[in-house]
Amino acid sequence: MTPVRVGVVGFGGFGRLHAKTLAGIAAASLAAIVDRSDGAKAHANDEHPGVPFFTDIDQALRISGADAWVIATHTDTHIPIARTLLQAGKAVLIEKPMAPDVASANALEPLVAADSQNVMLGHLALFVPEFQHLLTEVRKRGGIRYFHGVRHRAGDHFDYFPDESPMQVTMVHDLYLAYVLTGGEEPSRMSARLHRRSDGRVDLALAEFEWPSGVWGSFTASFLCPPGMPKDGFDRMEVFADDWAARVQTNPRPVELWIDRATWPMSLDIQTTPHASGWLAEELRCFCRVVRRQRPVPLGMRYTDGLRLQQWLERLEASAEK
Repeated sequence: MTPVRVGVVGFGGFGRLHAKTLAGIAAASLAAIVDRSDGAKAHANDEHPGVPFFTDIDQALRISGADAWVIATHTDTHIPIARTLLQAGKAVLIEKPMAPDVASANALEPLVAADSQNVMLGHLALFVPEFQHLLTEVRKRGGIRYFHGVRHRAGDHFDYFPDESPMQVTMVHDLYLAYVLTGGEEPSRMSARLHRRSDGRVDLALAEFEWPSGVWGSFTASFLCPPGMPKDGFDRMEVFADDWAARVQTNPRPVELWIDRATWPMSLDIQTTPHASGWLAEELRCFCRVVRRQRPVPLGMRYTDGLRLQQWLERLEASAEK
């Protein structure tokens, strides 16, 4: 396959990972980097010499020749940037969350292809090999009755996400997994509770779901890990069915390290050197195949999927406020 020329909008922490991964896979070539922040150009020139750098998306569209774009900017800019790129006839991969709210996400609908072939949502958790194996077992064995997802993080996540709760930052990953495990079925019931600290910030989120097919699901996410634990905490999912059960632990990865305290050097399986591999590489390879129309957008990564998950989050937040 001829490499897809992909540009990256946003050269922050995750945008830099996207750029390094695109530069390290055969399916793509890094065609442009766009960012307005101070110092971004110096970092881009240092890490990707020769790759055109722009501060203006319209100029990048005119000059770069990119076929497709990854949007890895702040959430509230995703939809305006995506609109500009889609109007120019480009395919986009939008990092999660797609938008700050349902109303913003809805504004993109007129520009999205019926099969979402020009819009794919970035969601690493769907490319975790352990989850893919679990999904294979679910489809083969059936009879799923209940699953429980857990994601705990350190308290310093309040500093990184001051305006977001564990539901928005981490539980959302398990909601996408639940969406795929249930084949995109719409829940018949959902409820949530949020625990607030004395300063009003949310440090614990609990949610319960029920689907018309009879499947139940529950989810826990928190910023409760003490300082002695790695800040990336731990993630796991348990599934119970009619005559079988399974447990998947995706964090920590198989590599664990102890110095003065424990640390997870591979909390996310994203390897950019010497060759790109892991979850993000698989996601971007998939995006390239979607752009070349060699495969459809996977379940859970279509525009309509992201819209429904955004609706789930708003319903959960409304339930918790009651």
